[in-house]
Amino acid sequence: MILKCGDKKSSSLFFVILPVLFLVGCEDKIKPNVLSSVDSKTLPQQESWNSQITISDSGIVRAVIDAGYFQVFETSRKTLLSEGVKVRFFNPDGSPGSILTSSTGTVDEITNNLEARGNVVVTSTERTQLFTEELYWDNARAMIHSPAFVRIVSPTERLQGVGLESDQSLKNYRIFRVTGETRAR
Repeated sequence: MILKCGDKKSSSLFFVILPVLFLVGCEDKIKPNVLSSVDSKTLPQQESWNSQITISDSGIVRAVIDAGYFQVFETSRKTLLSEGVKVRFFNPDGSPGSILTSSTGTVDEITNNLEARGNVVVTSTERTQLFTEELYWDNARAMIHSPAFVRIVSPTERLQGVGLESDQSLKNYRIFRVTGETRAR
């Protein structure tokens, strides 16, 4: 059926469709619920999955950090890492130093210092391993330290104690309140 302007059918159809369009266009807008208990200051400003951070100084890579989930908080200048953290440390000459793995971590964006927590394992290129639950990396000094219980296993010794300070390559370390065994080389 073809309707021509001026046709009685077309004008009656026009008067039926026009009010329907008007009513659809004038529906009430639904306002979203805003949770009053959520403070926007506690939410991350950025999130990222399966990402990487490279920490360098004067063009020399100091560490490369991989994690399953990153949360960046601009107000506190902290980046929270979770879902598996892996840090590759590099020596001043650019050669690999050691690898750290942990459950979670925090990077201070001002100092680039790192805090690692949960199942922390550091493995050196010489097969020395450090096990602890809490470890801190001082970026400026290229040192790691822990106030917690630590265990070090190397090809020649097994040591444990509470508290540790070491270079990030685990070549020179000091354990506080130490117990363990060692074999002559």
